[in-house]
Amino acid sequence: MLKQIFHQTEEEMKKALIDLEHEFSTIRTGRASPTLLDNVLVEAYGGRTPIKQIASIGVPDARSIVIQPWDKGALAPIEKALLAANLGFTPTNDGRVIRINLPALTEERRKEFVKLAKNMAENSRVAVRNIRRKHKDEVKKLEKDHKIGEDEMYADIDKIQVMTDNYIKKVDELLTLKETEIMEV
Repeated sequence: MLKQIFHQTEEEMKKALIDLEHEFSTIRTGRASPTLLDNVLVEAYGGRTPIKQIASIGVPDARSIVIQPWDKGALAPIEKALLAANLGFTPTNDGRVIRINLPALTEERRKEFVKLAKNMAENSRVAVRNIRRKHKDEVKKLEKDHKIGEDEMYADIDKIQVMTDNYIKKVDELLTLKETEIMEV
């Protein structure tokens, strides 16, 4: 029973870390990346579809993104979705592909992105702590139901705390890397 709790705790904390990495990938760092468009949904084919499902996204150089829809009829909806997403750049449509030229980030904009990354990291820390609390309560309930002893309960709670500290440290490391990447000119 306890092994299952530890395994579940570990899996949930890993997922929180993976979610943070995904969120960080959507923050612009001055370099072009297809992940910048991950949250863009296009009104096409009778529903809202992620842009990467209706077009190929390429990065020919560090400052530009090229979007080539598989269906030419999707050009206008893709362009409209990019404008509506308000990502800080204007797409240009040449009738075959959509090009996005990324402007260089100003110091002020970089600081805003660092602040955003810090908020994302704090949300991830809170998620890890909530996971800790949930599983700690499960261990306490096992002791209350006399399925484990009090000493074992405290030892298991300590193991969960060590796991929590490790994941909080990993969140901090990811944040430091992202801050460095954002502030890099």
